[in-house]
Amino acid sequence: MPLIKSISGIRGTIGGRPYENLTPPDIVRFTAAFASFINKKNPAKRTVVVGRDARLSGTTVRDIVVGTLTGMGLDVIDVGLATTPTTELAVVSEHAAGGIIITASHNPENWNALKLLNENGEFPNAEEGAEIIKIAEADNFTFSEINSIGKVTTDYSFTKKHIDHVLALKLADVEAIKNAGFTIAFDAVNSVGGIAVPALLEALGVKRIIPLNAEPTGVFAHNPEPLPQHLTDIASIVKSEKADAGFAVDPDVDRLAIITERGEMFGEEYTLVSLADYVLQHTAGNTVSNLSSTRALNDVTARYGGKYTAAAVGEVNVVEKMKATGAVIGGEGNGGVIYPESHYGRDALVGIALFLSQMAKSGKTVSELRAGYPNYFMAKQKIELSKGTDIDAILASIKKHYAAYPINDTDGVKVDFPDRWVHLRKSNTEPIIRIYTEAPTMEDAEALALEVKAVI
Repeated sequence: MPLIKSISGIRGTIGGRPYENLTPPDIVRFTAAFASFINKKNPAKRTVVVGRDARLSGTTVRDIVVGTLTGMGLDVIDVGLATTPTTELAVVSEHAAGGIIITASHNPENWNALKLLNENGEFPNAEEGAEIIKIAEADNFTFSEINSIGKVTTDYSFTKKHIDHVLALKLADVEAIKNAGFTIAFDAVNSVGGIAVPALLEALGVKRIIPLNAEPTGVFAHNPEPLPQHLTDIASIVKSEKADAGFAVDPDVDRLAIITERGEMFGEEYTLVSLADYVLQHTAGNTVSNLSSTRALNDVTARYGGKYTAAAVGEVNVVEKMKATGAVIGGEGNGGVIYPESHYGRDALVGIALFLSQMAKSGKTVSELRAGYPNYFMAKQKIELSKGTDIDAILASIKKHYAAYPINDTDGVKVDFPDRWVHLRKSNTEPIIRIYTEAPTMEDAEALALEVKAVI
C-alpha cells in the first residue's frame, strides 16, 4: 500500500520500497522532520515522549524513531507499551515538547504509523502538519554533532498514572461501581488494551473480569477495528458468562465498543451518545461530533438545553470545535470519546470508567440505557479508488444530483434529507471514499448508500 501522509503523521504497510511503504528511510525522514519542527517551535524544550502499541513491527520502528530523535539532539522518554491516551497524558505531565505514538490504530498488523503530538499532547493542526510534511519532503533537517546527541530514559509507569488520573475524575464513581458488583468481559485484540483495561477494571472495583485476547502479542486474533462483525466472540462470551457488559477496544485503546448483557451490540455511535447523556446530567454545556456521526447526540444534547455542533472529520477538527464552543464532551461516532475534564484526546479508559459509573448510578442494564436513546441506524460503506480517479468530480456530481436538499461541503459532501443523511469523503488513512448513511431503519440506510453508489 502507498505511504499515507496526513497532518497527524504517516501511515503505511511495513516492508517494500522507500517512499512507497513505511520503511526505515521513511521513518527517519518524518521523525527528523518532526524533530526539526519541534526544535524550531520550542527551542527551550528538549524532550519527546515515545509510546507504542503491541504490533509486531513496534520495537523495530521504536528503535529507529528513538535513534533519530536523539540524533536530532532531543531527549526521549520511552514509555514502552502504552495506549494512545496514555502517551498523550505523558507528554503533558512531563512538560515535553511533543510525542510520537507508534501505532496504526485500527489497521491490520502489517501496518504501522507515527502519530505526532504537540506540547499539549494533541495532534498538530493543519498548518503545523503541512509544515512537518514540507520539511520531510525537502529533507530540510540537520542532525546534531556528537556533543549534542540526546539521551534516552525508560519509564513504564505511565499506564498506572493514567489509571490514577481516570479514577480522580469527578464523574468516575469508583464506590458506586464497586458496590454494583459488576461482571465485565473485554476484548483487547492482543495489544496494549490487554495491559491497561484489566488494570483499570480492577482499580474500579469490578467484581469479576473476563479477559479475551488480552496477551499483548501483536498477533491480532481478529480484524482490529472494533466493528460488530469482528466482535462475535466477545458478544458470545458476555452472553454465556452472564456478564453485565462487554468492552472492546482497538489496538491503541482510543476507541470503545460496548456489548449489552444480552450479547448484542450497543452501537459504536452510541458510546458517545450515552456518555454525553451521563455527563450532561451533571455538567451543563455543549457537545461536538464530526459530520459522520449520529443525529442522536444532537437529540440528547437538546434534552439538557445544550447546543450541538458538527465538525469536520478528524480528531484535531473535533478538538478545535470543542474548544471554540466550550463543549463538555465530544468525539467521533467510531467509539472515540473526548472528555475535556480529562484531556483533549479520545480515551477508551475514560469511556469505560464513565460508562460503568452511569450503569452503577442509574441502576439500569446496558440494554435499558440503549433503549432510552433515539433509534437511528447507520450504514458505513466504501468505494475503492482506482488510479487517476477524479474525486472532486465525484463529489461535484453528488452535489448537483441532490441540489434540492441542504448540503454541507465543509468536509467532503453531506446531504441532509428530512429523516436521513448521507456523507461522502475521501479517507485520510486509506485510498478509499467512505460513504456514511443514517436513517430510521438499517434497510433505509443501506438503500440510500446503494442509491448514492448508483449516482457515482
